[in-house]
This record gives sequence, C-alpha cells and structure tokens, in this order.
Amino acid sequence: MKNQKSKIKNQKYNVKVNSLKTLLKKHSGRSSGGMVTVRSQGGRHKRYYREIDFKRDKFGISGEVMALEYDPNRNVEIAVVKYEDGEYRYILAPKGIKTGDKLISGEKVESKTGNAMKLKNITIGTLVHNVELVPGKGGQLGRSAGVGLALLAKEGEFAQLKMPAGEVRMIPLESLATIGILGNEEIRQRVLGKAGRSRHMGIKPNVRGVAQDPDSHPHGGGEGRSGIGRKRPMTKYGRPAVGKTRNKRKQSSRYIIKRRKP
Repeated sequence: MKNQKSKIKNQKYNVKVNSLKTLLKKHSGRSSGGMVTVRSQGGRHKRYYREIDFKRDKFGISGEVMALEYDPNRNVEIAVVKYEDGEYRYILAPKGIKTGDKLISGEKVESKTGNAMKLKNITIGTLVHNVELVPGKGGQLGRSAGVGLALLAKEGEFAQLKMPAGEVRMIPLESLATIGILGNEEIRQRVLGKAGRSRHMGIKPNVRGVAQDPDSHPHGGGEGRSGIGRKRPMTKYGRPAVGKTRNKRKQSSRYIIKRRKP
C-alpha cells in the first residue's frame, strides 16, 4: 500500500511539473522564410523550455522547495517550488538553497535567501538578483550564474544598484527583487573539452573571414596567408566591425549613474 501511494504521489508531482515544460523548437538561425539570419547555429540537442516564474507574484503564499534541477536553457540551476495552494512553479535557484526550504514573496517578508520583496523594503547593502526594471514586468536584471546586485542607496523614487561589471543604475523602488546571489558560479571555469559539446549546444564552427573566398567575405581571397587588406575590419556584409557602430542613444541610458568604463 505504501509503495502504491508513493507511486501515485510521484505521478501527480511529475504531471504538474511536466506541465511547466514545452518542447523548444529548433530554428537553426533561420527566419520564417528559411534564410540564415544568424550564422553559426544548428545541430542542437533536443531540449525542453522550462517556464520560469520571473515575476514572483504569489504574494503572501508560502512555498516549499521540492527539488533542484538542471536547465539546459540557462547557466544557473532552477528550483521546483510547491505553494500552499498546490501550484508548482520554477524559480531561479539562489546559492545555498536546498530541498525543504520555505520561500515567500510579499510586501514585507523576512530578508532570507530566496524570498522576494520590493526594493523599498530591502536593507541597504543586501545582495539581490532577478530584479525588475519595470514594476510588475518580471525580473530582467541579475539572472545568470554567480550574479548578485548590491543595493547601494535609496533616493527619491529610485534605488541605486551596483551591477557585477561595476555599473551603477537607478531602479524604481516599487520593483521586486529576490534576496541572495545565484549559485553555480563555477560554470565560468567550465571547459567544453571538445567540439562535440559545442554542437550539442547548437553552436556550429565559425569560419574566419580571411580563410574564406572573396565572394563570401570582404576579408577573403589572396594568395597564401593574407591579412585583412583593408583599413578597417568588415562584417560579412561589408559593414564596419570595429569602432563606434551605433549612434542611437538608448532611452534607458539616463538611469545609469556610473558606467562600466570611466
């Protein structure tokens, strides 16, 4: 009887968690018309997309971490959270979180790893991740492995967050953020080891321009091992590949207090 009950329980768990997964269609860098618009893509292993809860909008409802899983679509682990109302969701797994931990998001909750609340209620100096740029839109900043954004100050309607690269940016105080830094930071030292692993990830070899023929690339042609042969390196399509290539100023630039490069 115990084995039958555990089997039924596992089946229900698998059904609810599998409903958060959809087969990720391959495009191999091609547009709807079949033309290659992004080069060096193709041959990826079959994978499923996991629907991640970036909004953390189940306010006041406690959840329990049921499992930690590998996600082929990102470099950080994800956690399966079961909420008190029976709903399952995937979230990004912070460093130090483990099975059985309780998480909650709300207006004012305990400042504990994995809990989510508005920046206006988070203590200055706290490291956070999965931060919203626009309140209610869902986390857009701090979503990769080993990342933690430092809350430096609060002034007016904005908080000042320091990015891992040193940039300081203003974020609305009403934006949600999750406490803690993301785990799996050792992935940055990962060595693929062989070309086959890149192919499994959907990355095809990228041929150098100088190794191609002149009809395929502006750098191509010439006898023997030749250089670029131009004043400036060019893209495959004849556009400049170095220096200032964009003139349009982004609207979000006015929220940057300190840039990465002085």
